[in-house]
Amino acid sequence: MERAYDENVFESLAGPLRACEVRGIQVNLGRRCNMACHHCHLEASPDRREEMGWGTMLEILRVVDRNKVASVELTGGAPELNPRLQPFIIELRRLDARVKVRTNLSALLEPGLEGLAVFFREREVQLVASLPCYLEKNVESQRGEGAFAKSIASLQMLNGLGYGTGQGPDLEIVFNPGGPFLPGSQGELEALYRRELKKQYGVTFTRLLTITNMPIGRFRSTLQRHKQAKEYLRLLYSSFNRGVLDKLMCRRNVSVDWDGNLYDCDFNLALGIPLAGPPFKIGEFARKPLEKRPIVTGEHCLGCTAGAGSSCQGSLEVGRK
Repeated sequence: MERAYDENVFESLAGPLRACEVRGIQVNLGRRCNMACHHCHLEASPDRREEMGWGTMLEILRVVDRNKVASVELTGGAPELNPRLQPFIIELRRLDARVKVRTNLSALLEPGLEGLAVFFREREVQLVASLPCYLEKNVESQRGEGAFAKSIASLQMLNGLGYGTGQGPDLEIVFNPGGPFLPGSQGELEALYRRELKKQYGVTFTRLLTITNMPIGRFRSTLQRHKQAKEYLRLLYSSFNRGVLDKLMCRRNVSVDWDGNLYDCDFNLALGIPLAGPPFKIGEFARKPLEKRPIVTGEHCLGCTAGAGSSCQGSLEVGRK
């Protein structure tokens, strides 16, 4: 599968997959999370202790300042649980960087974090909120009992602050399939989410993003347990879409782990697959070697090129900006 993926890419691009530029940095603040979702590629949980320290954050701030990095996305785990999150965001905004936080929604209701949503609103932080389905039973099958009610409460709170209403920052919602299949049409799913969330809970949002489950982490373990891993990889391979190669996130971004190591994407980060060559640490960040670098690929990359394509920004289908 791995060689076949590279062959498909080489045939499509007349060469290997390479980065084009560095538009943004995705920062993983740690693996600690208030949940342990069944599909989590990072296998985050309340028991994980990996956490980015202030020294690494200062190195990222220096890189953002010197290189005029326009966009920084903060993820985890649950990034809200890193105690240095707020001062980090304050400094990023002082440097005029656009800041986006990926949230599982329920973390916003954790004890001691009650004012975090207001903090985000005051700093114009955009939010990407994971809600695997608009049906309670489907969400709880992935996230556990009570997760859906907390998610809805958080969405209602965010709407009250102007998020996703047109009167405040963007509130994007992320859908991922509940099993070994590709997501449906992003446009059709967005219409369903809008109708059901508004009708049942009065919730609005900016846009829906569909993300394919990567065959790594807990999702891969589930596939193997049910003897579905090979079948799922065949599905991804047979759905290869050369038309989305130009829009792959790894070609225009770089990921930074909690310890300062650099990766092509969040999925390579999860697997511990380093860049093909230096710089390997955030403190060594340099645009020239990062732009045009060869992307390190594997069979998991089939998830990003299957069907309409997938990235942290959702579907890569033609016509999507």
